[in-house]
Amino acid sequence: MKDAEMFWGASQDELKQGYIEGENQYVCLLCGNAVEKGIVYPKDGVLYEAKRYMRIHIERAHSSVFEYLIDLDKKLTGLTDHQNRLLRLFYQGKNDAEVQEEMGIGSPSTIRNHRFVLKEKERQAKLFLALMELLKDKDEHAPAFIPLHQKARMVDDRYNVTEDEKVTVLKKYFPKGSQDTLKSFPPKEKQRLIILQEITNRFENERKYEEKEINQILGAVYHDHVLLRRYLIEYGFLDRKPDGSQYWLKK
Repeated sequence: MKDAEMFWGASQDELKQGYIEGENQYVCLLCGNAVEKGIVYPKDGVLYEAKRYMRIHIERAHSSVFEYLIDLDKKLTGLTDHQNRLLRLFYQGKNDAEVQEEMGIGSPSTIRNHRFVLKEKERQAKLFLALMELLKDKDEHAPAFIPLHQKARMVDDRYNVTEDEKVTVLKKYFPKGSQDTLKSFPPKEKQRLIILQEITNRFENERKYEEKEINQILGAVYHDHVLLRRYLIEYGFLDRKPDGSQYWLKK
């Protein structure tokens, strides 16, 4: 999952703006969409240079970087449901009295206390990030873990998988290469995660697939395409319309 690697490997500034700048293009960290430098892009009768067009893409496709990040699983953000709601209201520009009234809790001073707790969390996060960066230079034994998909569900120990383990599992279940057929569907959750993640490479970002197309693609991977489709949705790799008529990679 190159998009997940790019997302988790981005700097704080890159994550905040929602895209990274390469030598020849800008790439959206939220969905992997890329725009080439040196090209003028038309949108609603207006022409935009690449960087501005990327910002417009983020606004149109994701509302904002804040909205995208705040919607991630709480095991990824580390926020409680209560803190998540508070941040949403603060982002909307509401003052303490307005937040207190909308949430129906305590008093405006209660909201100020919540702000203090969030600032404390921010300070702790900054120190922890600095410690982890310093640790990289000293910890020679730290394994490389596979990156978490941003829209991952059920984030738990099943994601405790190293890159070496991934290679071993792929060789076992895709003996002829990951673009060939799947030997069997793994019985263990960690192995399933690796296999399902690899299968997503057969789909294109921002493309909507009809049910027939999805079945054909997955049928070329494994005889039980219904099983694969169900698990891809369950693990948060694919999303679909309520009637199952269209599917797409979940970003």
